Amino acid sequence: MAQSTFFATISRMKYIERWALMRSSRPETLSEHSMEVAMIAHALCILSNVRHGRHLDAEKAALIGLYHDASEIITGDMPTPVKYYNDELQRAYKDVEAVAEKRLLRKLPDDIRDSFEAIFTPIAGTDDPEEAYMRALVKAADKLSAYIKCIEEEKAGNGEFKTAKEATYKKLLKLSEIHPEVDDFMKEFLPPYGSTLDELL
Repeated sequence: MAQSTFFATISRMKYIERWALMRSSRPETLSEHSMEVAMIAHALCILSNVRHGRHLDAEKAALIGLYHDASEIITGDMPTPVKYYNDELQRAYKDVEAVAEKRLLRKLPDDIRDSFEAIFTPIAGTDDPEEAYMRALVKAADKLSAYIKCIEEEKAGNGEFKTAKEATYKKLLKLSEIHPEVDDFMKEFLPPYGSTLDELL
């Protein structure tokens, strides 16, 4: 049986540091970020199902969250100001991400590749509004994770993240107008972040 390098490659997420242009009090790896996005995406989908009458696949959302930045193993973490500088650069980076994802997926055995492709990208030819909404919540979870990092850095006395925190909060407020689950999470789960262990317990 042929060997596959897919999971050995994915395991290198722990070596990719985020926030390359920022001075951090504590480095954050891509692995840490991906796990947090997975947990938050899962929670947002459960909130959506229980409180807002949707029927989202929370477990799939968690998997999408785990792999959502896997392409950065190849591309590195592109700083946000560069990635979103203009529409042309944003489109170009999305193309690079897509190429990197395909390269990763080619490392999988043929018989299981389709199952992973369904995690990395929406299934071609389908127009499922629940799937689209679920993927939108994964993107919201990504923003929430970024905001949590800003909170933690601020609590550590690092003013470097002040502008990023303000900008991310504004984006989250807009998202909360469209996605009530985001509003729920922000009101109920965000306030304790940055607390000491004694305060949390």
